[in-house]
Amino acid sequence: NVSSRQFRHASFVDDVARVLTITGAPSAQLKLELTESLLVEDMETTIATMTALRSYGVGFSLDDFGTGYSSLSYLKHLPIDTLKIDRSFVMGIDAQAPTSPGGKRPAVLIEAIIAMAHQLNMQVLAEGMETPAQLAHLKASGCDIFQGYFFSKPLPEGLLLPWASQRSQEHAP
Repeated sequence: NVSSRQFRHASFVDDVARVLTITGAPSAQLKLELTESLLVEDMETTIATMTALRSYGVGFSLDDFGTGYSSLSYLKHLPIDTLKIDRSFVMGIDAQAPTSPGGKRPAVLIEAIIAMAHQLNMQVLAEGMETPAQLAHLKASGCDIFQGYFFSKPLPEGLLLPWASQRSQEHAP
């Protein structure tokens, strides 16, 4: 996650490039998460910064998509790779009932976001996933990536690699 303050700092692009060089981390695997509010603050500067970072191979994810009040028009101008559906939509899948006020709205909105993102050649990540029903619905709707307590609570660095190794062995062919 990148704050607006970090992103707007004059040395941000150079700092990211320097860290990539020092660590040897593959830049194509780095995705910076930006919020809608950051994107619309100064569109021209935002595009320039994103373009400079993109030249290093860095990707971008739009966090908490659907919770802001900004125009969708920026999606066609900015090099976004991934839309992150806010957990408030995901949580609504379990709570929905066709006869309740709002009924199927969370599911319909999720399906519309996924369809739109795919048409714009973006991946979709659903955050806040906690139940098998949410996973089933999101998979059936074409969601690409899933994040949430259903898989694991946040882990300290020392436990992350063993957890990931165990998960990859469990799901190996």
